[in-house]
Amino acid sequence: MDEVLFPVLVAVCIVTHLVRAVYEVLKHTQKVRATRSTFLVMFANMALLWVSWCLLCGLDPRGIDLPGIVRWLGLALFGIGIVLFVTGLLTIRTLESYEGDLITGGVYSRIRHPMYLGFILWLVGLPVFFGGRVSFVLAPVFIANVLLWRYFEEQELEERFASYKEYKRTTLF
Repeated sequence: MDEVLFPVLVAVCIVTHLVRAVYEVLKHTQKVRATRSTFLVMFANMALLWVSWCLLCGLDPRGIDLPGIVRWLGLALFGIGIVLFVTGLLTIRTLESYEGDLITGGVYSRIRHPMYLGFILWLVGLPVFFGGRVSFVLAPVFIANVLLWRYFEEQELEERFASYKEYKRTTLF
């Protein structure tokens, strides 16, 4: 069963990352707007991406034998990533179409994009924890994709908020 499921999960991860990247490009070029419908589609896409990534890492047939302490460090990175993501989400209270002022309080007082950073930590932590070779190979590609999303968001925020460049200078990531 895992011999069939694993390649399907790899394909699902790749397709969902591509869907999100295309959406970000279309949004950035103003060919699509963030609406309730696009939010629902992208939320479903991201949920599928996250679930498939977690399953993929756990089922990776090409294992790497890592010391226990390293594997637990991977789990810690994953946990920190979840905390950052959830903290960022609870602070901003939206995933797509925020219309208010620039948020600079809470976790955002230190990290500009805690949800993206949290997701990157998931992408690093799970392959380390599970010791999956294919996951290790895919993670940098997917991290580059998350950094693309962040790049587009940074441009949008610089256009929307006059104070963003100063905020950017005083915060991480």
